[in-house]
Amino acid sequence: MAEKRSLITETKDSVVNAIRGVGDVAGAIVDATSDTLVHALKGTRATSAEARGLITDTVTGTIQAVAQVGGDVEAAASSVMVGALRGTQQVGKASLEAVSASAAAVVKGGAEVGGDVGRTAKGAVEGAIKGARDVGMTAEQAASAAASGALKGAGEISSTALDEVRDVVTKTISGVKVVITETFAPSKPSTDRPTG
Repeated sequence: MAEKRSLITETKDSVVNAIRGVGDVAGAIVDATSDTLVHALKGTRATSAEARGLITDTVTGTIQAVAQVGGDVEAAASSVMVGALRGTQQVGKASLEAVSASAAAVVKGGAEVGGDVGRTAKGAVEGAIKGARDVGMTAEQAASAAASGALKGAGEISSTALDEVRDVVTKTISGVKVVITETFAPSKPSTDRPTG
C-alpha cells in the first residue's frame, strides 16, 4: 500500500511542478503523465494486473495534481489520457486494456476531487481518440475502450455516476460513434436511492 501511495504522490508532485513551470498546461500534463508512467513501467515485467495498477496510480496522481493547482479536471482529462497512452506505448504496454484502465482512473480520480463525472468521461474519450493513432489503434477502438473504462470507473462510484457517464459516452464524440459492447451496472450497492 505504501508503494501505491508513493507512486500517486510522486506523480502528483511531478505534475504540479510541470504545470507550474510552463505556460502550456495541457502539454505539461501530457508530458508529465507520460514520463511518470514510463518511469513506473520501464524495466518491470508487470503482469497486466500490475500494469493496470501502475497506470491507475499514475493517472490518479495526475488528476490530483490538476485539482491541487486549481486546474479544470474535466478539461484536463483529455491531456491525461493522451499522456497515459503515450507512456504505455513507449514501454510497449499500450493495449485496449490500458486505454480502459486509464479512462476508469480518470473518471474515478475526477470524482474524488469533485469533478463532473460526465464531462470528465467525455474528456477521457476525447483524449483516447486524440492518442489512438500514436498507439496503433483506430479512433473507434480507442473511443470504445475508453468509454468502457469510463463506465467501469463510474460504476465503482455509484449508479448515478454510471447513468451520467452512460448518457455522455454512448453518443458521437469528436466525430467518432462510440460503440459499447458490454453492459455495466454499479459494482457496489447504490446509496443513491432508497431500497425496499
